[in-house]
Amino acid sequence: MGYNFYEWSPYVPVSQRLNEAKNQVKKILGNKVNPITTSNLKIAKTFWGKAWCDNLESYSDYSNRMPRGRTYIRNGSVVHLQVDKGGKILAYVAGSDMYKIEIKIAPLEKKLWNKIKKKCAGEISSVVELLQGKLSKNVLAIVTNKTEGLFPKPKEIKFSCSCPDIAVMCKHVAATLYGVGVMLDEDPALFFKLRGVDHLELINGSISIPSGAKDADTLKEENLEAIFGVELADSLEDTNIAEKKKTTKKSIKKITKKTAKKTVKKTIKKVTKKSPKKTKKKTL
Repeated sequence: MGYNFYEWSPYVPVSQRLNEAKNQVKKILGNKVNPITTSNLKIAKTFWGKAWCDNLESYSDYSNRMPRGRTYIRNGSVVHLQVDKGGKILAYVAGSDMYKIEIKIAPLEKKLWNKIKKKCAGEISSVVELLQGKLSKNVLAIVTNKTEGLFPKPKEIKFSCSCPDIAVMCKHVAATLYGVGVMLDEDPALFFKLRGVDHLELINGSISIPSGAKDADTLKEENLEAIFGVELADSLEDTNIAEKKKTTKKSIKKITKKTAKKTVKKTIKKVTKKSPKKTKKKTL
């Protein structure tokens, strides 16, 4: 009987592997599964998404590694991706098996953040302008600067994958990083969460946040239309009107209080003037 030196594992169609991986993730996470899909040739389509991907591809450390993940992100192999506080990224990617990926993005140095804010002072007028990436050439140059900009450098990105690939960056990690770019298309504020900074600190002057906002991550809960469309503009306008009404009410209260105080003072003066005269007559 002949001996088969090479043993090839049976071919499993991509669609079958994906379904199996999705079922596995559901068993682990329940209904909290967040698959990443993109039909865009360039993967990301908005400023922050594209800038994230471009930044990763610009480093020689990653230039030969990132392309390996493009096929995976495009065919839906990233069956789950989530971003947690502290720059932690968790993903499950389907390959010959299902693999768990963990990535940690270091927070932006406070000194560098303060420097960026100082350079951008007076340049960005609204949160919508910032999240849409509609920035001046000067601001774009500042935030995308490779050494002193907002985007993470290779040394600020730590990652691990449960796959047996010994490469510095496997295709599963690369696909996950591309997946972050796709997420930034829908939630640009997520970028600042990854870097551990408050994007509202870059805005010049006062801005109105939709009612019910509690922190810098408020816009995270909104969909793309709410962030970039008419709905946000309407909500901002409504909020401005509400704020004006509150201010008017406060002003009226202040005026009323002042008027009341003046009336009381005048009354006291009148009583004080009349009292001595009445006392004098009685004495006489």
